Amino acid sequence: MLKGYWIVHVDITEQEQFKKYVTANADALKKYGAKFLARAGQYTVPEGSARTRNTIVEFPSYQAAVDCWNSSEYQAALKHRLSASEIDLVIVEGYDGPQPA
Repeated sequence: MLKGYWIVHVDITEQEQFKKYVTANADALKKYGAKFLARAGQYTVPEGSARTRNTIVEFPSYQAAVDCWNSSEYQAALKHRLSASEIDLVIVEGYDGPQPA
């Protein structure tokens, strides 16, 4: 089974409200087996554009990643984030095919 990922790019507009979102989303992320691979660390933009905060969240499967976003727990947490940030979030399926040699 291929893993699933949230690729998230965020501009935070209300820091205190965003902190409430981070606290509130922990239950949903834990329930669906999420693991942070990158979380607001240093970044470089060699092409295109970016937001000020970038996160990659790994899930045990693509379906778990979708189910987490759609869960009642996450949707409740999301209410804290909507007024506190601008975001691009993509849910993608992992890849297990050929790699560069």
